[in-house]
Amino acid sequence: MKGSAGWDNYRTIIENPAFPRVIVNTVVWVVLGVVLTTLVSLPLAQLMSKEFWGNRFLRIALIVPWATSVVMSAIGFRWILNYYYGVLNPLLMRLHVIAAPVDWLGSDRTIRWVMIGVVAFVSLPFTCFALLSGLRTISDDVLEAAAIDGAGRWQSYRHIVLPLLRGPLTVTVLLNSIWIFNSFPIVYVLNKSNPGYLSDTSTTFMYKVAFLTERDVGAGAAMSVLNVIVIGVGVALYVRRSRME
Repeated sequence: MKGSAGWDNYRTIIENPAFPRVIVNTVVWVVLGVVLTTLVSLPLAQLMSKEFWGNRFLRIALIVPWATSVVMSAIGFRWILNYYYGVLNPLLMRLHVIAAPVDWLGSDRTIRWVMIGVVAFVSLPFTCFALLSGLRTISDDVLEAAAIDGAGRWQSYRHIVLPLLRGPLTVTVLLNSIWIFNSFPIVYVLNKSNPGYLSDTSTTFMYKVAFLTERDVGAGAAMSVLNVIVIGVGVALYVRRSRME
């Protein structure tokens, strides 16, 4: 019967040549995913707060990615972006955007951006509806008073709407950061055909080390503990922010 392994498993993970790249990939994946989701969600939430024909259709269309399984969404995008059978390459070639098919999922130059785009697509519904709820708490009287004082639309949005949305925006950023960090299915489904760890994040790296490439369950467990610590920090920040509201 073997005793405690001590810090050996953590040392194995940290000394893995791919570890620094995986950490960079994870940071880039989370930061760009959250930024892209937020930047797209802000105008969409503003649009949904207005009454116009097609508003209901827009809301239903946004709910679909939320209601669909993340694995199903990732598999759907995998087929859309497939080099041989996907519909994206023929469409872009007909529009003369590209001259030849692009291997979106097999190239290191494109796979990261594809994963970021997919995770932003899946994250949009929650972020949009959370920001929409925040927008509905802003009184029209405040905006009308600003307009009477001569403030333009951009000035009202920048100096009134955005500051009043700080609370919901902070909460959505924190929750999206936690969710994107944990988005194992998207990274694994889209990136599983690529060897090594060039485009892996910490969650897929943990899985591959434990069960696929090195089959070192102890090292994989050590990586899972590091992931839990990161999630714990994110949850603590979220709880602290919630208590401040």
